[in-house]
Amino acid sequence: MTKFKYILGLLAIVLMSSCSEDIMDNINSNPNNPVDSPTNLMLTDVFVKSAFSVTGSDLAFYASSYMEHNVGIYNQLYNAEIRSGEPIAHSTYNNSWNSIYRNLLVLKQVAEKCSDDGNEAGNHWNLGIAQVMTAYNLAILTDLFGDAPWSEALQPGIIFQPKLDKQQDIYQDVFTHLDNAIVNLNKAAEVNEAEAFPYEPIAGQDIFYGGDIDSWIAFANGLKARYTMRLMAQDEVNYQEVVSLVEKSFANETEEARFDYNGGTSISPFYKFFTDRDYFGASLSFYNKLEERNDPRAEVYWLKHPRLKKDTIEFAVNGDPAQAQNRYAVSALSTPTAPTYLLSYHELEFLKAEAYVRSGDLPKAEAALNKAITAAFWSKKYVFGSVADADFASLIQAYITDEVKPLFDADPLSEVMNQKYFAFFEAEVVEAYNDYRRLEAMGDHVIELANEKNATQFPLRFTYGGSDVTANRNVAEAYGDGRYVFSENVWWAKGSR
Repeated sequence: MTKFKYILGLLAIVLMSSCSEDIMDNINSNPNNPVDSPTNLMLTDVFVKSAFSVTGSDLAFYASSYMEHNVGIYNQLYNAEIRSGEPIAHSTYNNSWNSIYRNLLVLKQVAEKCSDDGNEAGNHWNLGIAQVMTAYNLAILTDLFGDAPWSEALQPGIIFQPKLDKQQDIYQDVFTHLDNAIVNLNKAAEVNEAEAFPYEPIAGQDIFYGGDIDSWIAFANGLKARYTMRLMAQDEVNYQEVVSLVEKSFANETEEARFDYNGGTSISPFYKFFTDRDYFGASLSFYNKLEERNDPRAEVYWLKHPRLKKDTIEFAVNGDPAQAQNRYAVSALSTPTAPTYLLSYHELEFLKAEAYVRSGDLPKAEAALNKAITAAFWSKKYVFGSVADADFASLIQAYITDEVKPLFDADPLSEVMNQKYFAFFEAEVVEAYNDYRRLEAMGDHVIELANEKNATQFPLRFTYGGSDVTANRNVAEAYGDGRYVFSENVWWAKGSR
């Protein structure tokens, strides 16, 4: 009996020890954060963060002030408006800086998983998509910040202080990623995804295109058109190549790279920024530009502030507003469901119109411009109320005939670029900022801004993120005191870095 009790006791100790070890093994494990995720889930995370945490982030909000789509009327955006502190501080864009690098790290991991030695070798779908999204995020990084850590970056625990790569070298990688993406996506199109590979199809996780390969190839070609035109101040551009790339891209607005929000579980960034912060007022200079052209958008793009009791609309003076909330009119475009554009159909038609203008083919330029304006109007139809489609089409055509054509005939490049500037209000403002800097570098002073502080304090670029300014001596040296943003263009705008 004593021997039996001894055996039972020993068995209980062993069982408790084994159970305790199992518990301890799992105590730091988060079942909602798996160590090894399939690439289709990893890509979905990148899609969402690229739209909300990069394209629709602080980068857009500050660019909106600099490009006078909106006026900063409170707190950080007021400081940016009057050029006090925010444009040179390394904390200003730090969240977006970190978001871009997090996206790039995840995309690097996706590419490694889909490589020949990875556990999803042969998954050309996800590899091609990852390469497109890498090019997209990488271009935003260098467009706004210039030279940046890249070739030595994304190696945590190996390289702690990566060097800064030159913008021209980063852009070579942007184009390489897009070219490789098209190759891999074409490989994917040659086989049936469900039959060829054991991986879960991307379709259900692809919030842009539902796994449609042709759409991703079109997106890649459209980005190549955008970036080819971006480099025109430094590289001789074949404008027919730009046109050819556009024609390989979106055929209409249903194909564009657009992130849609449902207004409930997902909310448009500009609307959320208004409800959370209320730092913007309606831009007087932007309104005046539309009003001078008898542009019908002038009457519908703004609403009185919802907390203002008086039924009046007041526009904020660019560069010199009162620092006051609940006073100025607000954007009517900022609704819970307003989309975020990674690349719109109307942008491509504007690129084509500019390419034709610069190559001297004005009839084709005018035709492309008319398509671009028409598509841009339709993308904002929701602010025009319940107007019938036929009446809306007539309104657009009358505007093009009566107002746009005379201005195009007088100065084709000016009209193309100003119409593009109008069309990019407000979700595509980062591209408006890129266009403005490119045009200024080319000596094409066709977009006039009203903020008098721009004479000496227009932000030519964004400051590096504080996370790296404080941790990477290479970035800290490049940042200095931050005042370089007022004097040093990025490379593609004829700067040196």
